[in-house]
Amino acid sequence: MNGSVWISVGAAFGGLGVVIGAFGAHALKNRLDEYAMSVFKTGVEYHFYHALALIVVGVLMLIKPSAMLGWSALAFTVGIIIFSGSLYALALSGIKVLGAITPIGGVALIAGWVLLAASAHKL
Repeated sequence: MNGSVWISVGAAFGGLGVVIGAFGAHALKNRLDEYAMSVFKTGVEYHFYHALALIVVGVLMLIKPSAMLGWSALAFTVGIIIFSGSLYALALSGIKVLGAITPIGGVALIAGWVLLAASAHKL
């Protein structure tokens, strides 16, 4: 996929982050305990950080396309879905075993940053 697609994906994730964050702040504030709310907020924070990272990767791909940047964007996308998604599910359901898949998303996010760093040497 080209840089424009990744910018669009990042922007869509950013918009979704606003919706999810607002849902948490307004609809869940009196329904979740302090622990669940902190888990939910962590999901939202990482969701936003990596939506912005996707936009940056997309812009870099417009400047100089590379497969490594594409893999970085894919890793960020998978990471957002698994990391933040599992935290949202854990906070909303209280099913603790969902936290067991969160590190898989974390590894994907780390891989995205490593791939982005490695691709910087080729820009």
